[in-house]
Amino acid sequence: MSTYSPHLLLPVSERDHTIGPASAPVTLLEYGDYECPYCRAAHVVVAEVRLRLMNRLRFAYRHFPLTNVHPHAQRAAEAAEAAGAQGRFWAMHDRLFEYQDALEDDDLLIHAEAIGLDLPRFARELAARIHTARVREDFMSGVRSGVNGTPTFYLNDIRYDGGRDAVSLIEGIELALEVR
Repeated sequence: MSTYSPHLLLPVSERDHTIGPASAPVTLLEYGDYECPYCRAAHVVVAEVRLRLMNRLRFAYRHFPLTNVHPHAQRAAEAAEAAGAQGRFWAMHDRLFEYQDALEDDDLLIHAEAIGLDLPRFARELAARIHTARVREDFMSGVRSGVNGTPTFYLNDIRYDGGRDAVSLIEGIELALEVR
């Protein structure tokens, strides 16, 4: 059975990277880290859940790089934001999890090229750390909402502490639908 605890202090809004209809009855938010193996496993589960629930679910992702254990996580999050500035956040998001063992700066450039980004712009933004503040905003919103590890999920602004498999997550979402 799912258990719930702290509330999300910064509700999902247009500032967030979301996929799925804004009118969906449930929003699933993940605070994640691109170098975290548990987040990579969750990425596969979320994809399955999204496929099964279709228009009943909106998914949002926020950065929570655990830099003390994942030295490439911050840079990967900045790369995702740089891709997002070119309208390709989700393509980079998926690719970073797919190639989780390739997150050095040279790898990030390869990923950017693979998803069709303007490479000079991407490289400039990464070098200038243009997106550091955005990643920090996500991180701090997580800290204020009680996030202390990754992945951490919220269903309609309430932390989800249940199982991380598709069946458990769908059960939690179904419960959130009932509570609405």
